[in-house]
Amino acid sequence: MPSSVQCQLCPKGCEIAPGESGECRVRVNIDGSLRCVSYGRPCAINIDPIEKKPFFHFLPGSKALSLATVGCNLHCSNCQNWEISQQDPGVAEAYEAPPEKLIDLAKRQSCKSVCFTYTEPVVFIEYAMDTAKLAKASGGEIRATAVTAAYVNPKPFKELCSCLDAVKIDFKAYSDKFYREVCGGSLKPVLKAMETARETKAHLEIVNLLIPSLNDSEKDVSALANWVKSNLGAEIPLHFIPFHPDYRMRELPGTPAATMKMAREAGLAADLHFVYVGGNFIEGGSDTFCPSCHKTLVKRSGFAVIANEIGSAGKCPKCGAAIYGVWS
Repeated sequence: MPSSVQCQLCPKGCEIAPGESGECRVRVNIDGSLRCVSYGRPCAINIDPIEKKPFFHFLPGSKALSLATVGCNLHCSNCQNWEISQQDPGVAEAYEAPPEKLIDLAKRQSCKSVCFTYTEPVVFIEYAMDTAKLAKASGGEIRATAVTAAYVNPKPFKELCSCLDAVKIDFKAYSDKFYREVCGGSLKPVLKAMETARETKAHLEIVNLLIPSLNDSEKDVSALANWVKSNLGAEIPLHFIPFHPDYRMRELPGTPAATMKMAREAGLAADLHFVYVGGNFIEGGSDTFCPSCHKTLVKRSGFAVIANEIGSAGKCPKCGAAIYGVWS
């Protein structure tokens, strides 16, 4: 008789009985082995500007073939993609798209990258890694990126990041209470995952969605900014984005402009080089400035790049300072 199997992918360590899945819904015990049943079966495929992820220091102005399968190992009450992240495989409509097809589609649509996003790439890690390896084999024609909450064990995450060109980590809150009560997770593994990503060659950016009364205090925002500076480096871009009511959190108001302004000031006070604010709350809040001479290097409007003065060498044209990122 097949026995139960413990999943080693994320900190939840689900003990999975034969024929059953873990909390993520897509990793199933089949004959005593764990299988990702969403492999090659994306439920969403779109072409997005890379800025929508948001990546601001990775091939600005380029297009990304963005995709997701169903499933997630977190259960955030504010999830904007809950229809697919909290869905069972076989229920949501899916497409047949093995890794080879994704790379071919990205090339045909003039995309510079594929991006695993919308849900949680960690739960379909085999599919993401196989696609990323094919992207690397393209000789730089196609890059591989991921948008992840990074609730994952260090070893598999290091393996994933080592295949990727860029990683954006969706950091929920500098609060274990928030992770437990709102997301069904915990803080410490995510902090470790961010350090793990930084140890690899993958480009890294961090984003924090600010939810009124839950994770938007100046104390929490400053703690995150200072942690990024101390543990990842001042050059790592930190994005703050506003909340809008969704899923099981429709009773809260959207994030006010004052909170977004506070977050930007807290990031700059921590001496971070690149602090971004979404939602058009602050003039220049999505622009990139040289940390040395303060020249405007990339001008943005929404997800569109209006002007980009950073050349392929990744340096400020005025003072010659190196600007963290992947620019060509």
